[in-house]
Amino acid sequence: MKHIQVRGLNVAYLEQGEGPLVVLLHGFPDNAQTWSHQMPALVAQGYRVIAPYLRGYPPTDIGEGGFYDKATLVADVAALVQAFGKGEPCHLVGQDWGAIIGYGVLAAYPELIARAVLMAVPHPGQVARSLTDAKHIQRSFHWWFFQLPDLPEKALAENNMAFIDYLWSYWTTEGYQDDAHMLSVKETLAQPGVLAATLAYYRAMFDVTKADPALADLRVLMARQIKVPTLALCGADDLRAELMQAQSQYFDNEYDFKLIANAGHFLHREQPQAVTKQLLDWFKK
Repeated sequence: MKHIQVRGLNVAYLEQGEGPLVVLLHGFPDNAQTWSHQMPALVAQGYRVIAPYLRGYPPTDIGEGGFYDKATLVADVAALVQAFGKGEPCHLVGQDWGAIIGYGVLAAYPELIARAVLMAVPHPGQVARSLTDAKHIQRSFHWWFFQLPDLPEKALAENNMAFIDYLWSYWTTEGYQDDAHMLSVKETLAQPGVLAATLAYYRAMFDVTKADPALADLRVLMARQIKVPTLALCGADDLRAELMQAQSQYFDNEYDFKLIANAGHFLHREQPQAVTKQLLDWFKK
């Protein structure tokens, strides 16, 4: 485990290998160890791989009293890429919130990223279109539940975090088990203040008062067309796939979308070999 200071935040990260830089961004409910299948495979192909724990996920600072809006998270990742890349563009991979952040980074800071792979969450323009669609409201019920004060934190902590088990079961292919990793995720989320911090990501989505006013200019840049060559991946069993299949209009450069068979939302863990092959093939283009 290593640490770096960026934007006043002490960020913890995993690092392996030497060579061209690949930055891997995790989602919720998860942590940086989610990339345990991809990291050694990328290193074996000559890459230097860094997987940070995002703001609010220990050992990274929780940042109590700070902001957790998308622009804040994008600014965090851009600062990390600049610090690690030393002026050279890197490859960026994101899943779930890592993908949400990724879309913003690609639009606002195209000079920082050579090629990108974003997984399991559609472009914000597609998400906006889905907000009144009953089946997608049901699929993303947690977005709405997490807007409530206090109760979500209590529900998530109850009964050895059975809510976390439910989300993974709901979003993955039937019968999928990942017990050791789930224990790691629960250990991360059980630390003081972490649930409130990670739920703040969702609360800032719909409450403009929770957005850092100093980042208004960055939000304008985040809304631009994406010019970075991008591969979008989704598990074939994930309802989000139908939204991601129709998002090419947001990209002005090389873009592709592929489904991963027999996988749901956590496709990089459900079908690690298939996903890793997609990453390597895309980076080598």
